[in-house]
Amino acid sequence: MTTFPTTTDKTALEQGEVISPRFDAAGLIAAVATDSTTGEVLMLAWMNAEALALTLQTGEAHYFSRSRNELWHKGATSGQLQIVDELRIDCDQDAVWLKVRPQGDGHACHTGARSCFYRVARDGRLVRG
Repeated sequence: MTTFPTTTDKTALEQGEVISPRFDAAGLIAAVATDSTTGEVLMLAWMNAEALALTLQTGEAHYFSRSRNELWHKGATSGQLQIVDELRIDCDQDAVWLKVRPQGDGHACHTGARSCFYRVARDGRLVRG
């Protein structure tokens, strides 16, 4: 099991140099992936400690699938790898932002859409945007 140091010191958490993610009760942290070039939001996923550690070690995005209850190396089977150009953690270390270079055909969503955010709410309905 991969572990990260924990801290209760607010200054260390918010201003320090140590990665001390605050995982939720399920052991997960939210992760947003955006395209490094365009800034487009590609997806929101979850990471456990192992996924975060692997992402930091390999430079490729790894997530935790809540529906399959397993580690997920993005693109390992689909070819839609996400090469991480930059990883940021928010001020209280409970969310991660990945700036990635999508590989394959550039699609991030399992539906085949470029972004998981491919629908827009209009007049109370969801339509492709």
